[in-house]
Amino acid sequence: MNSLQDKAKLFRELHAADVLVLPNAWDAGSAVAIERAGAPAIATTSGGVSWALGKGDGQHLTRAEMLAVIAQIAAAVEIPVTADVEGGYGLAPSAVAETVTGVVEAGAVGVNLEDSRAGALFTPDEQAERFTAARAAAASAGLGDLWINARTDVYLFGIGEPAGRFADVLTRARVYAEAGADSVFVPGLVDVEVLAELAKSSPIPVSAMAGPGAPPVSDLGAAGVRRVSVGTSIAQAAYSLAHHAAAEVLKQGTYGEVTGALDFGTVNGWFN
Repeated sequence: MNSLQDKAKLFRELHAADVLVLPNAWDAGSAVAIERAGAPAIATTSGGVSWALGKGDGQHLTRAEMLAVIAQIAAAVEIPVTADVEGGYGLAPSAVAETVTGVVEAGAVGVNLEDSRAGALFTPDEQAERFTAARAAAASAGLGDLWINARTDVYLFGIGEPAGRFADVLTRARVYAEAGADSVFVPGLVDVEVLAELAKSSPIPVSAMAGPGAPPVSDLGAAGVRRVSVGTSIAQAAYSLAHHAAAEVLKQGTYGEVTGALDFGTVNGWFN
């Protein structure tokens, strides 16, 4: 696959087929591992990228730091990459536009853009202005087909009264769709009945974040969810293995935690 436009077209086609499962990478090496596992596309995880750079999650990276990693990931794989750019690295629509331009230049064909801001959320109309700017920037950068995954943190952060959260998300989905968003992403919501109702009512496809304790992909797909990612789950597992394996060899002098790992030749061969 040669051009960014080809990858963007394929990424759109993947959303129109079966439920799209997007494992999340945090560096070039993890992206290659995910590609080798058979992923049709890759999402990045801001949390994993932040940890790999020695910082905590939650918009502690600069735009330049994030874009550099996105570029490394996109260059390391042949499949489409969609980038988690947190809140866009600036409050103003112009900041979001600058970020989206950088994402296209880095070689990604999609973005996650969240509506969180310092413990609160942008209003739907404020966030809509940011999506409008993102869509215009993508077109100006030569990638009008950039997929915009509109993340709303209503459920993740427990915004408002529980009884009103569904209506809030649905309102946001409708406003964001009018502003150019392609899908609505609702981390923190894994109730299949609520997701099914949202999928029926939303004007754009619904994306969910899953992981340990969440329903399997098949159940999410049956509820109408069109896209599933796993956030920081794979990165957490990788760091957990590093921690436990190091503790074992330091304290016990044994190697059980790394038994069964892919052999050196296999992993090294991925990069040759």
